Amino acid sequence: MSFFANKQKRKILIIAASIVLVIAVLVGACVIYLGDYYKADHEAIGNFLPQGITWKEEPDGNLVFEPDGAKTGLIFYPGGKVEHSAYIPLMQACAEKGILCILAEMPFNLAVFDANAADGIPKEYPQIENWYLGGHSLGGAMAATYLEKYTDEYEGLILLGAYSTADFSDTELEVLSIYGSQDQVLNREKYNDNISNLPKDFKEIVIEGGCHAYFGMYGAQDGDGSPSISNAEQILQTAEYIAQMIFSE
Repeated sequence: MSFFANKQKRKILIIAASIVLVIAVLVGACVIYLGDYYKADHEAIGNFLPQGITWKEEPDGNLVFEPDGAKTGLIFYPGGKVEHSAYIPLMQACAEKGILCILAEMPFNLAVFDANAADGIPKEYPQIENWYLGGHSLGGAMAATYLEKYTDEYEGLILLGAYSTADFSDTELEVLSIYGSQDQVLNREKYNDNISNLPKDFKEIVIEGGCHAYFGMYGAQDGDGSPSISNAEQILQTAEYIAQMIFSE
């Protein structure tokens, strides 16, 4: 084999090795990114919930909170990189008001990997007459993206510290948008730019003293503001506002 052939072979091997190294670095970075998420604060959740409260976990990881006689259902998408069980208190508080709640588990804790998580759920509960879809932060945005294709199957949308890039301005959907006055994670500029996507009669509520993270129980979130109310108080207020919208005449 000639000198030039050996040189060419070495060049190809160096390029191949470089490509493998780049791929390995990217895969490693991805694993680190996806493995770094906000975990549910189980101690806080345990202290919040009354004794004897139960829910069931489906084979797909979804958590179901089913009060007796419920006729209204809410499918909820968790925030980005937040363990879905962090929203157990909010779902339980809504269930105690008579709403069947389905808390979706997302692949790698990111709703972008399963925006269609609500598919098929309503058919599993034929007793439910009215369905709502909602979510926190990225979960709210993905819930809105999904809902854009199924507006005739849902009564409304609930956005917690979130905004919709999907256009519902000409629909009859009920839309509730809630965020905390101390929320420093929600991009207010994008929030305001996308308000025109909501129906003119949508309801906006600002929880005084509330922050971005306090819709769930997973501790403080990077870049968030300092709340002046408790985590439990924000959750209870949120559940009350959700029930008011759903059960208003």
